[in-house]
Amino acid sequence: MRRTHIYFTAFFAFVLFVGLPILTSAQSNAVTAEAVGQANLRSTTDVNGDLLGEIKSGTRYPVLGRSQFYPWYLLGDPDTQQPIGWVYADLVTVVGNVNTLPYSEVVISNVPATLTPEPSLTPDSSTGISATNSLIPEAANEAVVTITATSEPLSGVIGVAQAEINIRYGPSVDYPRIGVGEAGEKYEITGRHSQFPWIQIRYPAAPNGYGWVANDLLQVQGNIYNVPVITQLSFNLPTLTPTPPVVLASHLLESSPVVISPAFQALGDNLWGMMLNAGFAPETSTLAALFVMNLKTNEALTFGNNIAFSGMSLNKIAILTALYGSFQGPPDEETALNIAYMMVCSENSASNALLRELGNGDEYAGAAKVTEMLQKLGLGNMFIIAPFKVPNATPAPVRAPTTNADQTRALPDYSNQLTVDNMGWLLASIYQCANTGDGALMTKLPGQFTAQKCRQMLNIMSDNNLGEPLMMSAGVPPNTRVAHKHGYIDDTHGNAGIVFSPGGDYVLVVAMHGPVWLEATNTFPLISDLSRTVYNYLNPTATDDANLPWSIAGVDECLQQSRSTLNMLMSSSG
Repeated sequence: MRRTHIYFTAFFAFVLFVGLPILTSAQSNAVTAEAVGQANLRSTTDVNGDLLGEIKSGTRYPVLGRSQFYPWYLLGDPDTQQPIGWVYADLVTVVGNVNTLPYSEVVISNVPATLTPEPSLTPDSSTGISATNSLIPEAANEAVVTITATSEPLSGVIGVAQAEINIRYGPSVDYPRIGVGEAGEKYEITGRHSQFPWIQIRYPAAPNGYGWVANDLLQVQGNIYNVPVITQLSFNLPTLTPTPPVVLASHLLESSPVVISPAFQALGDNLWGMMLNAGFAPETSTLAALFVMNLKTNEALTFGNNIAFSGMSLNKIAILTALYGSFQGPPDEETALNIAYMMVCSENSASNALLRELGNGDEYAGAAKVTEMLQKLGLGNMFIIAPFKVPNATPAPVRAPTTNADQTRALPDYSNQLTVDNMGWLLASIYQCANTGDGALMTKLPGQFTAQKCRQMLNIMSDNNLGEPLMMSAGVPPNTRVAHKHGYIDDTHGNAGIVFSPGGDYVLVVAMHGPVWLEATNTFPLISDLSRTVYNYLNPTATDDANLPWSIAGVDECLQQSRSTLNMLMSSSG
């Protein structure tokens, strides 16, 4: 059997290693490990750790230690006993008693080679490892791995992705997706299955370094019959070590960050899982983002907050906020009617009329004032720079601002963008202003807002419930107050609002994007389910009677509700 090589790519492995007794203990215990086929070596006990190399069956490596928390083993060089990387337990066969091994959480970090010229590699035929002599001087408390390696020759057969492709752990759609490839990306083909129309490719991000793609998704360059035929029928994906959480705490406008409780973190992870199960994966062109905040504890979590989405009609909340900041008294009847049409009927012409009012007759100046307000609040990833599109209108050329968000992945409207955390904190600021008379609106825009103004904005958004409940409001029990704004264009759907519940109020912002077209029959119920999950978290004894039908209101319902909103605005108690 061919001896195994460890492959490194133009770097030395430098080990941050404290506690040399682990090496002596491992030697005396004589615990060894051999790859089941092949396995990746990583810098830490995490599948997202730096890839240090690869081991294959045929060579046994000394096991120097084990993680106390995760099923990973630290392997050493067979000759020097120096650490060379971590391997996931399910990917190796172990001989010896691992319970005798000492615990370790050592991190092996990659240090680029700085020697010039690069030292030549001399294969060591006795170990299968290519070594150099004295590449890095040893320092106190540092063990140095001096092995490098030759790279394994490519098969010479390449597969080019024809479109966005799923890369799976085994040769079937029944196997989990381990990655996504974009059109035009090239992969080395390392095998073809004897019974299924699937091709194996080299994929370093996989636990074992390989992935599978359906034949018809790749354009093959080279002779496919030159690669090995694989007959294996079962490909068991190991239960991988938990990776750092994708769902992160959000402290955007908090002067004193709130510590996230394990229960609330679990809620966020659950919401993330619901998004993934619905097909919204961050590494694909169908992606989503979410912000949730418990207004009772001020805990806030978010994911996808680095992605800019089209602002859709959700950004009409920002227009409403800027408008109320400009009011010196109650709105006149025309303004009140436009507010009702904008927030209830989502009328673009009414929204533009309000932008003109903000800009003293100039829609673009009004949009600039909205963006200026957002920037003063610290919400710099959110903006409006032009009026909403209406029939027969010719937009003026304006330059879109550059933000800290990714402004390409979700193909956002150049003139109207948001991120979920920016919108979430705007809503939280309105809520705080309405309930306690303080918060960012009061401190960063002094003299522009009062608690009464903020309460009226929430009342307006609470009227956005037409016909059957929609999106967020369809996920909570009947008669639950939901102050929200929905939005949807061909490729982007979203909902942003505040739900008032007996167990506590919460902010929820959801944005979803898919190429060309999203189906409301998929996205609207998903938003309802997300909202219901948060509601049930805050109200664990609530009856599950929230799975209501939904519909999009007709013109007559919209006009009727707008008139009701207008009456509320014009009343002295509004």
